Amino acid sequence: MELTHYQVDAFADRPFEGNPAAVIPLETWLPDDVMQSIAEENNISETAFFVPTEKGFHIRWFTPTSEVDLCGHATLATAYVLFNFLSYDKDRIEFDSKSGTLTVLQNEDWLIMDFPSQPPVSCDVPDEIIKAFGKTPIECLRSEDYIVVFETESDIASIRPDMDYLKRLDLRGVIITAESNQYDFVSRFFAPKYGIDEDPVTGSAHTQLTPYWSGRMGKTRLTAKQISCRGGELICELHGDRVLISGKAVKYMEGKIEIKTWQPLE
Repeated sequence: MELTHYQVDAFADRPFEGNPAAVIPLETWLPDDVMQSIAEENNISETAFFVPTEKGFHIRWFTPTSEVDLCGHATLATAYVLFNFLSYDKDRIEFDSKSGTLTVLQNEDWLIMDFPSQPPVSCDVPDEIIKAFGKTPIECLRSEDYIVVFETESDIASIRPDMDYLKRLDLRGVIITAESNQYDFVSRFFAPKYGIDEDPVTGSAHTQLTPYWSGRMGKTRLTAKQISCRGGELICELHGDRVLISGKAVKYMEGKIEIKTWQPLE
């Protein structure tokens, strides 16, 4: 069996920026353990697999260690591949997923993802977060991840977390965020439990950040940057219980995966 393998830098308009995602088109699903092994072999934050359906496509996402319920940058990368390399001739793609129906629109160079909003709720600051970051945040909330708010953008940029403490938390990961002068807000994202110490740009994190900052700032359209080493820019819009996340993408490489046999994982 030969599979086409694309690697796309999402939330970027040039190579070596944004968040790399692998995208693998399928006609039918491979066994779960094979898809997990491919994601482990790729060793980047997400590998997306998709199959055609009557209405569009069914998409699934794997980190190097496990399958996840939602991934923004790999969805954007998948839409980019469909629009640019697989002769998809409509301006809207509909994906079935573990997080429900996700749509992506094309508007010139921008791809606009329509995701469910995940409003966070206030919570006590876990001791592990204080120990991991070496400082107490001004606010802590929880949704799919912990959202940890600090005073300034420089706080976010300078933090060097202790991943051992973050691995002990009960949620998927931790988002740290603050207001910004150039953008409305900045953030970083850590998910060491899933084999991702720091994710370069995390679309799903902005389904939680957008309702939070929209409420704080009193507006529904926000500009954001995830200030990892690679970095990536996003435009986020709150529409009721949905979040529109816009970004660009660029292909880094295209190749082939050759699978002759596979054995179930123990």
